[in-house]
Amino acid sequence: MNAAQLLVQCLENEGVEFIFGVPGEENIDVMDALLGSKIRFVTTRHEQGAAFMADVHGRLTGRAGVCLATLGPGATNLITGVADANMDRAPVVAIAGQGSTTRMHKESHQILDLVSLFQPITKFSVQIREPEIVPEIVRKAFKVAQTEKPGACFFELPENVAAMDAAKAPIPVQTPFRSVPPDEKIAEAAQVIDAAQRPLILAGNGVIRQNDADALRRFAEALNIPVANTFMAKGVVAFSHPLSLGTIGLKSRDLPWFAFDEADVVVCIGYDMVEYPPELWNPAADKTIIHIDSLPAEVDEHYIVETGVLGDIGEALDAIARRATRRSETCFADLREAIVADRREHADDDGFPLKPQKILWDLRQALAADDIVISDVGAHKMWTARMYQAERPNTCIISNGFASMGIALPGAVAAKLVAPERKVVALTGDAGFLMNSQEIETALRMKTPFVVLIWSDAEYGLITWHQMRHFGRASHTTFNNPDFVKYAESFGAKGYRIGAAAELLPTLRQALADDTVSIIDCPVDYAENMRLTHRLEALDRPGPHS
Repeated sequence: MNAAQLLVQCLENEGVEFIFGVPGEENIDVMDALLGSKIRFVTTRHEQGAAFMADVHGRLTGRAGVCLATLGPGATNLITGVADANMDRAPVVAIAGQGSTTRMHKESHQILDLVSLFQPITKFSVQIREPEIVPEIVRKAFKVAQTEKPGACFFELPENVAAMDAAKAPIPVQTPFRSVPPDEKIAEAAQVIDAAQRPLILAGNGVIRQNDADALRRFAEALNIPVANTFMAKGVVAFSHPLSLGTIGLKSRDLPWFAFDEADVVVCIGYDMVEYPPELWNPAADKTIIHIDSLPAEVDEHYIVETGVLGDIGEALDAIARRATRRSETCFADLREAIVADRREHADDDGFPLKPQKILWDLRQALAADDIVISDVGAHKMWTARMYQAERPNTCIISNGFASMGIALPGAVAAKLVAPERKVVALTGDAGFLMNSQEIETALRMKTPFVVLIWSDAEYGLITWHQMRHFGRASHTTFNNPDFVKYAESFGAKGYRIGAAAELLPTLRQALADDTVSIIDCPVDYAENMRLTHRLEALDRPGPHS
C-alpha cells in the first residue's frame, strides 16, 4: 500500500461519501486509489465549483465536505470556496497535490508554497512530508474542521510522497464532547432575563450548526420572547411562528431593527459577529447582552457581555428556561404584524419585469417547507435574506461571511447529492450564474436535478445599488448576456424565459417537476432597490409599542 491508498482509507474512515474536484498530474496516485473506493468522486469543471460544493455539503451536513485539486493553478482555484467555507463556519477539508519534495527548494514548474497560501483562510494548513503521518494529518484535519467553530482545513500531498510505501492504518474517529454549561451561569442568565422589560433573542448560525433549533423554539415559547435571526440562521425559527420577527442583517434600518432599538436585554444565541456586526444593532452599546454559545464572545466595544453561558447550546437553553419566569405579555407583537404584512404586500403584483418581492413570494409558494434554496451573492441575496420566508433550518443557504459570487449553482449540486429527496433551487443573478455555469454539465452528469432561477438585469445590480446610494449615478456595471434558454439547451438542460408576472409560479412548478436541470431566465425590476432604500430611510416604527 502506498501513501495515496492510505489517504483514501483514512478518508473512508472519516465517513467521506463525496470528493469534489479535478484530476491532475500531481494527484494521479490519489485518483487511481479512488477507483477501488466506495467514495464517489465528483469530477467538476472548475476547482472553484468543487470548493463551493464542499462548502455547501459541510454546511448542510455538519460533516466536512472534501475538495481535491492538483498543484499550482488547480490549488489556487480552490481558494475562494475554501475562504468562503472558513468564514461561514462550514467544515471543509481541501486537499491538493504538490510537486515532488526533490524540486521544492528551487524554481520549478507550477510550484507554489500552498501551505502558506492557505494558512490565513483555514484553521489548519500543512504538508504531508512522510507517508507514516498520513493518518494523523487526516484525523487532525477532520477533527479541527468539524470542531466548533468549524471551518476549513488544508493539506497537500507531494507526488513522490504519495507513491511511497505506507504501513499504517487510519486512526479511530472520536467526536469531541460538548460541555454542560455551569449552573452559576445558568442562574445568572435566568436572573437577567427575569429582570428584563423588553427582551429579544438574536439567533445565529451556531444554533443550526449544533442542531438546536428545536431547543431554541422551546426556549422562546417557554419564556415568550420574540426571535430575530441573522441571514445565516434563516429558518431556525419558522417565519410562520408567532414569535418570529424574521431576518435582520441589512445595513439600513428595517422593521426588525425597531425591536433591537427598544430591547433592553438581547439574548444572543449561537451568534457570530461576522453574521451581523453588533454596532448595527447596538449602536449606542447600551444593551444588556447574554451570550449563549460554545465559545467565548469576540471582543467588540458594541458587544459587552453581561453574562456568558458557554457549552452545549441546547442544554443551556433548556436549563435557563427551567429557571427563568414565563412572561405573560409578548413584546413586539405589532412589529410582527407589520413584518408579515410587508412580506405579503406584493403577492399579487403583476408588474413586469418582476419585482424582487413578487419573485420571492412565488418561489415560497412553489416549494415545500423542507426544500432548499441556495442563494448566490448580489442584490437578489439582500432581497432573499429580507423577504424569503424560511420555515426550517438550512433551507435557505446564504453566503454571508465571505459573500462570494458563484456559489449557488455548484452549491445546488452538493445540496441535491446530500438531500436527493428534496427540491433544490439555485437563486442567482445573471452575473453570478455565469461565474460557475460550467457546472451545469456536472449536474447533468451526476443526475442531480434542480432549478436555477436567474434574476436577469444585465448589470452588477448590487454594485449599481451602492453606487446610486453614494453618488447618484452608476459606473461600469452593465454587460450583455447570452440567450439563457439556448445556453441551457446547449448543455442538454431545459430553458425557460419569463414574459409576464403570471408566468413565474407555473413555470417554477413545471421546472421543479422536470427531473432535470432547468434554467429560468426571469427579468427583475431592480428599480425596487432604490425604492427600498428610500423607504427604509423614511421608515417610522409601525403601530403602538407593546
